[in-house]
Amino acid sequence: MTTNTNSGGFRGRVREVLLAAVRGLVLALVMPAISILCFVLTAVSVALIPTGLGILTTPWILGGVRDVADVRRRLAYEWCGVRIPSAYRPVPANANPWTRTLALLQDPQVGRDVLWLLVDMTAGFVTALLPAVLVFYPFEGFALAAGLWRTMTGGPYGKYGPYWYGFVPVSGQATAFAAAGLGAVILVAAYRYAPALLTVHFKLTRAVLDTGQGELVERVRVLTETRKDAVDTSAAELRRIERDLHDGAQARLVAMGMDLGTIEMLLDKDPEKAKQLLAQARQASVEALGELRDLVRGIHPPVLAERGLGDAVRALALRLPVPTEVTVDLPGRADAPVEAAAYFAVSEVLTNAVKHSGADRIWVDLHHVPEGTGMLRISVTDHGRGGAVIGAGSGLAGVERRLGTFDGVLAVSSPAGGPTMVTMEIPCALS
Repeated sequence: MTTNTNSGGFRGRVREVLLAAVRGLVLALVMPAISILCFVLTAVSVALIPTGLGILTTPWILGGVRDVADVRRRLAYEWCGVRIPSAYRPVPANANPWTRTLALLQDPQVGRDVLWLLVDMTAGFVTALLPAVLVFYPFEGFALAAGLWRTMTGGPYGKYGPYWYGFVPVSGQATAFAAAGLGAVILVAAYRYAPALLTVHFKLTRAVLDTGQGELVERVRVLTETRKDAVDTSAAELRRIERDLHDGAQARLVAMGMDLGTIEMLLDKDPEKAKQLLAQARQASVEALGELRDLVRGIHPPVLAERGLGDAVRALALRLPVPTEVTVDLPGRADAPVEAAAYFAVSEVLTNAVKHSGADRIWVDLHHVPEGTGMLRISVTDHGRGGAVIGAGSGLAGVERRLGTFDGVLAVSSPAGGPTMVTMEIPCALS
């Protein structure tokens, strides 16, 4: 079994090395030509701006440069896992050509793109070609040892002088074997370093393209989305409260008022009937009070405000039909909005587990990681059927949006057959 595993690992590594060589060769042969073309077109178009023609062509050409850079960003992530952020400034959609041209020329990211074209056709070409050279160059050394040296040197007497393979002057069979030895050394280096060299190429690309503002742009985008989600969630919550009040407690209170009016008329005429309606009104008041308590608990549970997140989750677990074990290690309390978000996120995850997992036991762990700015970490685990995913319209997607409002994250591990583990993290400090 060990031999098969090692063999599979060797084959996988060889495939990875060959892929790096082929991809590097494609980048070295194709992309620099595109970069040269884009740079020349950009230079000519910018030079023509004073004539007026460049005002029309520059936005179109710089858009093409952006497309080329975006392709390289995508390849960097897909091939080597290197993320290259972009931070392009928005250009007014209905702006005139001069405004668009000026906006693009003042965009730092566009300037980086043009600078990258120069780097890509020089240092980028070398770093992309290196993996291919390391992988394919050794085969020339092997071919020399197999007899190719006779053709390359013009015969056994070296009519045309020695043929240099690397630093080895090949002039006979012995030196041809030396070339093969050098080729073997290079091939071993390729086996070890070729994929890393391709990664170096993309890291060079990132060093040039990254303006340092990509993280800020991504942060603004995430905050914009989470703010919209928070507003939508709040509006939906208000509609739910309005609906629950209208269909529940309000309807019962209206009915109770009508019963009391009837009781007033029946007190003298039919005391027995009035007594029955009074008992009915009392029961309606109890039910209305219960519904109001449930509604208040759904808005902000009193135990959460009074006792904190740990006890609120314990109280929540006691109401579940599935035995739930809660472990809490929180030396303090988070801000009220964070506690509320965490509580309702746990509530949603537990509801999903009860409805869909088929588990007969659930474990909840809450603890705070003090490193850095601090992190509230919550995990909910069950040994049910598994298969939980974060999908559009699912309860977990709603949890993810709720946590995103506080820069929180949600991770789900749920293989088919279980177990399922849902982990939630929210950056926060405890008081």
